[in-house]
Amino acid sequence: MNKPNNLLITGGRVIDPARGFDQKADLALAGTALVAIGNIAPEFQPDRVLDATGCLVLPGLVDLAVRLREPGYEHARMLESEMQAAMAGGITSLVCQPDTDPVLDEPGLVEMLRFRAEKLQQARVYPLGALTRNLQGATLTEMVELTEAGCVAFSQAEVALTDTLVLQRALQYASTFGYAVWLRPQDGFLGQGVAASGPLATRMGLSGVPVMAETIAMHTIFELMRATGARVHLCRISSAAGVELVRQAKADGLLVSCDISINSLHLMDTDIGYFDSRARLNPPLRQQRDRDALRAGLADGTIDALVSDHTPVDDDAKTLPFAESEPGATGLELLLSLAYKWHQDTGVDLCRAIAVVTHGPAQVLGSALGTRLGRTGHLAPGGLGDVCVFDPQANWTVTAAALHSQGKHTPFSGYELPGRVRYTLVGGRLVHQAF
Repeated sequence: MNKPNNLLITGGRVIDPARGFDQKADLALAGTALVAIGNIAPEFQPDRVLDATGCLVLPGLVDLAVRLREPGYEHARMLESEMQAAMAGGITSLVCQPDTDPVLDEPGLVEMLRFRAEKLQQARVYPLGALTRNLQGATLTEMVELTEAGCVAFSQAEVALTDTLVLQRALQYASTFGYAVWLRPQDGFLGQGVAASGPLATRMGLSGVPVMAETIAMHTIFELMRATGARVHLCRISSAAGVELVRQAKADGLLVSCDISINSLHLMDTDIGYFDSRARLNPPLRQQRDRDALRAGLADGTIDALVSDHTPVDDDAKTLPFAESEPGATGLELLLSLAYKWHQDTGVDLCRAIAVVTHGPAQVLGSALGTRLGRTGHLAPGGLGDVCVFDPQANWTVTAAALHSQGKHTPFSGYELPGRVRYTLVGGRLVHQAF
């Protein structure tokens, strides 16, 4: 791995949605920092020049939903492979989920994960702490101690918190200390199916998850937010009704943000095909009206961020009958290409398509971290040297061989996607280069 030194990135189109900057310019990096965009000082002497002609030069991506499978899969070197996948996807900051084995509910586990991630000197890893002990929904974790160990917010991951009193106490406690709570809105009883409720699930004989599994949970969360003043981030909403509820909650002044996954942005329940377990996902793929509403909400700012929802699943757990297979799909290396495809397919402004994977998620993360975040998701002189150079003309086909992640299963397998990351820099270090 290259040490930070003086780097010059030339010939690219620089886009920084955080300040509406979009023009062709050179970038100069010295040590760990970005020192100039255009108007490079004559005395600046680069040790290396990176040619970005025809490429987009972007802030390093920020991904709010990643499973690194550590602690739990140290024997398989999962952390190393998934961090390499993040680098190949241009992701320089990522939030990892607490549903590891063991669960991230003890400060020592969080510190170990952060130490191992920092030792790799690749993406910046921001752990979510478990909201309740072992994610069992009964006893709150020691949030202060977990925060001191490095947790940026608290979550139940995919485990529904069915006890409303426990959720109320969690939001009260989090609000008192200024912590954010990240929740996937799903009723624990209505959300036990394997596909979105509707004609397709009925014809296929698959148990359904109705939209109200999401909206009932959201109504509960919003009422508790009004009572406690807590800040909540809703993870991976999936329905048109859910988008409308977020829109109203924001209009009412609630401290709420939300994200959606690359899968829900592009796919529908019909993409399950003939019981294709690669499309077995949480939340399940819904109907076209839901996908269209998600796209509109992401475009107009109701939805703050687009996430990979990266969940590497091995062959033994995925190559089973649809209802028995483990939900989840790989996504780190697809995130930017699918954001760009959204721009191509719908005509949404390119700056907005970049914002939902850079500035938008950085703002969500910043609300949890405050001043500790720095300038993640932003390109500015004096800021972090986290940069992604993306070639929009370099189309590629999603295959198992093309992925660095140990998770080879995705509903986008076989798709030809637009654009690949040519270079990724973290803190001025060149950590990925496509050959």
